[in-house]
Amino acid sequence: MQDFSNSTDRLMSITLAIGHYPILSDRIRHKMREELFRRNIITQVDFESEVREKAIQSQQREGVNNPVGEEPADIWEKRATRVRDQLTDLLFSQHFSYDLFQEIVTRVLVERGVNTNKHTIDFNPELAPQELVFEHAWSILRLPAEEQKQYYHHLEESIVVLIRTMISDQLPYINIAKHWFTIQDLSEIRKRKIGTGRIGGKAAGMLLAHRILENELDDDLKPLLAKPEYFFIGSNEQYSFITMNRFERWNDQKYKSEEQMREDYPKIVDDFLKGNFPTDILEKLEDLLQNIGDSPLIVRSSSLLEDSFGTSFAGKYDSFFLPNQGSYEENLLALTEAITRVWASTLNPNALLYRRKKGLQDYDERMAILIMRVEGEHFGKYYMPDAAGVAFSRNLYRWAPQIRREDGFVRIVWGLGTRAVDRVGNDYPRLIALSHPLLRPMPDFQTVERCSQKYVDLIDIEKNEFETLPIQDVIDSDYIPLKYIAQLREEGYFAPMHSRLMEKDRQRIVLTFDELLRKTNLATSMRKILQKLEKNYNAPVDLEFTMNIDEKEIGKPTIQYTILQCRPQSHLSDSIDSQIPSDLEEKDILFSTYFMVPQGTVQNISYALFVQPEEYYKLDETGRFKLARSIGQLNAIMEEKQYVLIGPGRWGSTNTDLGVPVAYSDIFNTAALIELSGKDIGAAPEPSLGTHFFQDLLEAQIYPLAILVDDPENAFQKAFFYHAPNHIGEFLKVDEEMKNTLRLLAIADYRKGNHLKIIMDEEKSYGVGFLEPDTDE
Repeated sequence: MQDFSNSTDRLMSITLAIGHYPILSDRIRHKMREELFRRNIITQVDFESEVREKAIQSQQREGVNNPVGEEPADIWEKRATRVRDQLTDLLFSQHFSYDLFQEIVTRVLVERGVNTNKHTIDFNPELAPQELVFEHAWSILRLPAEEQKQYYHHLEESIVVLIRTMISDQLPYINIAKHWFTIQDLSEIRKRKIGTGRIGGKAAGMLLAHRILENELDDDLKPLLAKPEYFFIGSNEQYSFITMNRFERWNDQKYKSEEQMREDYPKIVDDFLKGNFPTDILEKLEDLLQNIGDSPLIVRSSSLLEDSFGTSFAGKYDSFFLPNQGSYEENLLALTEAITRVWASTLNPNALLYRRKKGLQDYDERMAILIMRVEGEHFGKYYMPDAAGVAFSRNLYRWAPQIRREDGFVRIVWGLGTRAVDRVGNDYPRLIALSHPLLRPMPDFQTVERCSQKYVDLIDIEKNEFETLPIQDVIDSDYIPLKYIAQLREEGYFAPMHSRLMEKDRQRIVLTFDELLRKTNLATSMRKILQKLEKNYNAPVDLEFTMNIDEKEIGKPTIQYTILQCRPQSHLSDSIDSQIPSDLEEKDILFSTYFMVPQGTVQNISYALFVQPEEYYKLDETGRFKLARSIGQLNAIMEEKQYVLIGPGRWGSTNTDLGVPVAYSDIFNTAALIELSGKDIGAAPEPSLGTHFFQDLLEAQIYPLAILVDDPENAFQKAFFYHAPNHIGEFLKVDEEMKNTLRLLAIADYRKGNHLKIIMDEEKSYGVGFLEPDTDE
């Protein structure tokens, strides 16, 4: 594999190491020059000629124009010696490994009778170049086993310094990672890193998860894990790109108003795409493409703060699939454009506002890049994994009382995992409670069919494009995993596929994943993987994965996972008061629901921001996005007020026909988000567990609820939401069309001296919003 480590580090390490032997430095450098001459890197005559030339250049920089007449011989000799030493170090670092340098040092020490078995080098690894820190650690590991023990504290210090400077400076991560990463692991990471800086949070989590599972997973489950192919671009290279292209004018974006951020962002992306790449980085990207061949790639964000404890940054930064099927020049251009777009996404308003809300605005958030081979197989002209998804070690929304929260859940799709992590408008993943994998949130036949996956994300190799296609257009009878991920629709039930798919049955295909769950150890193995990671993270975790399905023996499928990402799982805070009053009267209830209710309480709500469904669907797409921006403006104004959002369909959806297209930055001050569904009101409620949007809600402590308004067991007081006075004009200037759609309602208008309180009881799967009298406190 191509080693992307930096010769500059090697030069610094050699110079610093020689400084530890001032008496022997001349002898060490003499031996280094002998090696340069012996291996024909440069002749002795050419070397001395270059020394003289560079020494004269240094004189000229100091204003000495007559090298012989204006400088005494002893000063000239000192000057030439200094240049000779610098040139020796430079040429040696460019052509030879640090190991060879260490051999030369050892030979010189032996010549002078120094005991080289004794570990004598003392230095501060916090200030030393990485090469020297690595060599310090390797020198300890080369000692006899018994002698190593007395230097373990030095070894641990070196490992911590390398983790902090190469991977992540987040203390919660370092406290875990230092117990797992070895010097061998860190050396491998360094070889795969292009440029300087850290590899960022997303890469850090992926590597740590693999390291933990390689050690901790039961032997019978280890064959179920495959390791992805990956490379990194260090976080400092984003600043190199910005500096060389003179884009520093954009550095203060995080301190601007939201309006200015949004106005500037398209210009920033355009500027970045026109920028030039550092030559040394470009050369290494060329080597990377040659090494990886024509395999599809994904360029992923991996910022320094990403996937940290309490700040996942889920979906805030960009990632790009690259089919990588064009000419060499086309592939390189696509790769560099993807990298620059990811760098530009650090200035995306949604990311900047997320940082501002989290108190991270002043952190120096740099962006590393994670370049990965896309996991999958060729299937005709398509390329994709057999399945992909997200898995969580804690199931925060149990849809049946027998489901065990601690066993976790999975959100899985056929094809690329984008449809599992994004809340797409017109599609559904399969939700799996790992304690009861065949128990569905809505088990009736019609709902299972309606809420099954209809589209698949994949790479079209022939078109050299990422595409989303209807599953019927992609499914083929020769596709072996088909009988495990799909079933045939019959009259009132789904039947397994016992033979090849007939053309007449293509439209009866429904992706259920039931046979995969019945015939493999998916639920058991994923549960154990999650439990091992949670135990060693000392916190619940979530991960992204792909899955390969193989059938070496007919009717006995096997699976293999590739973990692509791992981070601490977001969750809602434990609620102190979650007891629903037993004497609630119907006139006090504004809404209630029995659909997948979390545990928690929201108190002292004084406003409800209601999007009237009928008026929303009269808006065209431009009007719906305008409404979403108005919600964002009001969200900023309502920062000091306790309010909830209520409206139709799937909020955060990419399809405006199915819900309000808000982003995290539009809603982060609300206390709860209540989605309405029913005839002519909105899309069927989709449990958004595991999506990036869901992660945002949990991190911001926003309680998500869904109300099926046609269900007679649920309550929704239309009289209040449709007819109470609209206060929107008191806070925000909007036109009449928007005023009819967006209604800001004061709870006290419904009953003076009262506020709204929401209590959610997960055990009973019941949530209720009711009026409660104000207190004097």
